[in-house]
Amino acid sequence: MTIPYFVLTPDRRELPLNVLGTKVTVLASNAATQSYGITLQRGDEGTGPPPHSHDWDESFYVLGGEVEFLCDGAAHMCRPGTLVHVPRGTVHGFHYGKGGGQMLEITGQNALAAQMFAAVDHEIPAGPPDIPKLLAVLERNGVTVAA
Repeated sequence: MTIPYFVLTPDRRELPLNVLGTKVTVLASNAATQSYGITLQRGDEGTGPPPHSHDWDESFYVLGGEVEFLCDGAAHMCRPGTLVHVPRGTVHGFHYGKGGGQMLEITGQNALAAQMFAAVDHEIPAGPPDIPKLLAVLERNGVTVAA
């Protein structure tokens, strides 16, 4: 089956999902492309996911601000124009630096990122998260939070 091309203009984007304080706009899901996924992510200073791993590759391209990535225990302060590639199974996390940040996330084939972001937005209300419920949503979507 051939997947048709599509053009997504800013006025046709879905509203951003609230994923524990990070605003995530799904630009192209793996399901839509039958290959890769792309999200636009924006977060306030200090927000971001804890160290975790999953069974898909992903890359991040920093568009604005600063983002500190932790990959296999090594910290990297990344400014606009920086690309971070994270192979499947790598323990990684990040948090947005001073003034917040913005980046593109590109996920590899068979990634569950877009559906995981939607599940967190739908099932975890704003405010301090219910940690056991959050961990269950993440696990159901192929994400393991590092201890």
